[in-house]
Amino acid sequence: MVRLPHLFVLLPALLAACSSDSRLPEFELSGSTMGTTFNILLVDPSEDLPKEQLRSGIAETLERVDRLASTWRSDSELSTLNANPDTDWIDVSAELCVAIEQALEVSEQSHGAFDVTIGPVVNLWGFGPDGDVTEPPSDDELEAAMAAVGYRNLRTRCEQPAVRKQNAGVYVDLSGWAKGFAVDELAALLDEYNLRNYLVEIGGELRVRGYNAEGLKWAIAVEAPSKTLRKPHSILRVTDTSVATSGDYRNFFNHDGKSFSHTIDARTGKPISHQLAAVTVVSESAAYADAMATALLVLGPKDGLELAENLGLAGYFLVRGTQGIQEMTTRNFDLLRN
Repeated sequence: MVRLPHLFVLLPALLAACSSDSRLPEFELSGSTMGTTFNILLVDPSEDLPKEQLRSGIAETLERVDRLASTWRSDSELSTLNANPDTDWIDVSAELCVAIEQALEVSEQSHGAFDVTIGPVVNLWGFGPDGDVTEPPSDDELEAAMAAVGYRNLRTRCEQPAVRKQNAGVYVDLSGWAKGFAVDELAALLDEYNLRNYLVEIGGELRVRGYNAEGLKWAIAVEAPSKTLRKPHSILRVTDTSVATSGDYRNFFNHDGKSFSHTIDARTGKPISHQLAAVTVVSESAAYADAMATALLVLGPKDGLELAENLGLAGYFLVRGTQGIQEMTTRNFDLLRN
């Protein structure tokens, strides 16, 4: 469930045509984190905003999340948990326990389409911290990696807090959750500073509050699902919500004329191969939208849309068809456009 950005934000430079003398002042912060980039845009912040203090708080928040949930650094709490072969209850921080518990709820809702224990298979296909591969794994390799996969092999007891692996080989991968979680944490930090109009984006997952510099809802561009071009497919106007997109068209490898997506179906251990190219989810929580977008992409156009409707999600599906990219939307997504 490792992903590169599939959704980008129309920042002020891209909205130059809309600029005017009445445009509100902006303050932007950006940098690198979690193997990707982050962007924060504040609209009309107070003149007495302690910007350096805020900048330090942002850096500390991003470092805390990375230390908590990264599988790419051996000193993270998640890597320590993964290295522990104990099948009894393992004490963890309350923050990690809650993150795993909430991710497991998405696993339950999606009937395992989103599975935080899929890490060994993601690594086997070359999309994790172990590095790239140039060909698919053998059936024997895949069978061995799948032996410890299954979200029901993981239990939480967050009042302690503690996590238990039912199988010593369970490896937890929160990459389909962590960037959205970091967005939520940064948004909470900005709220503490009483900031009313902002955008927070990490690796394509984002949260917005209030309005942009023109006093309008934020304009979010959903990228066209192309492996060669970077262009918008459609524009969403949203406020006070989070948006996440998962797609199959940025992170993949080719072998013998066939393309293998980085999005792995935990039920089979193999990359998805249906015609659903991308899913965008709009939700209050960026972490939930992040995870659910992955789950719906795994499920495919029919089952994914059905689950999204059943859960009352605002979901936007881009499907490859004979006439090009076809759009499918849930009822609650249509309400956003009205």
